[in-house]
Amino acid sequence: MAKKKREAQAAGSGWLNTYADMVTLMMAFFVMLYDPSEVDITQLATMTASVSNDLTGGGQSLAAGRLSDLGNTINTLPSMEKGKSLGLAVKRAVSLFAPDIKTNKISVTSDERGLVITLAADSFFKVASAELNIEETRDTLLRISQLLSDPAIAGQRFRIEGHTDSGDTDPALWPSNWELSTARAVNVLHYLTDFGAEEARFSVAGYADTRPYYSNDTPEGRAYNRRVDIIILDAGHF
Repeated sequence: MAKKKREAQAAGSGWLNTYADMVTLMMAFFVMLYDPSEVDITQLATMTASVSNDLTGGGQSLAAGRLSDLGNTINTLPSMEKGKSLGLAVKRAVSLFAPDIKTNKISVTSDERGLVITLAADSFFKVASAELNIEETRDTLLRISQLLSDPAIAGQRFRIEGHTDSGDTDPALWPSNWELSTARAVNVLHYLTDFGAEEARFSVAGYADTRPYYSNDTPEGRAYNRRVDIIILDAGHF
């Protein structure tokens, strides 16, 4: 009698093996489809935090948002489209600015703001000056304008941020580094729009020496801190 009972239980749970195999195959399928360049970083962080809290008993679950309408085709979700746009922009920028990156004239990175194209101020401006060295930087600025006009990122907005080191200002020309950093950002904006970028998609900010990359105690650190960042903004920073 006990033997028959065990055999009945084994037969009743046989479907679990089939279900486990199906789940494993589906996981492998979606891993194959995964493309890191198309991830919406903000959305991914939210999902990760939510799953972590659920597993540890925190009780937090995903709030209804852009992924709540699961009836939509996944490729048409806004988060995926914007993530894909930034992913394409990263690939295009790295290819387009390879000569400038090699000579340290610019760098291409990404952070919570979006895709960041950093202009080394020493290559574009004289010390304590907001006037662009246009003869040496025209080609670079033209390529940046072409990137920002690419139809692949037509829905994105941009911000130009000016920065200085702690001693960049010439008091005879600028009351403070605030005016200098803002003037540098505005002058970059003027050239980019002259070369074809759409002015209405930009915003401008000057941060003086308040957001250094490195310590201002060394010449090298100050050189890195003198910069202009052109940012293709993530959707959360529009």
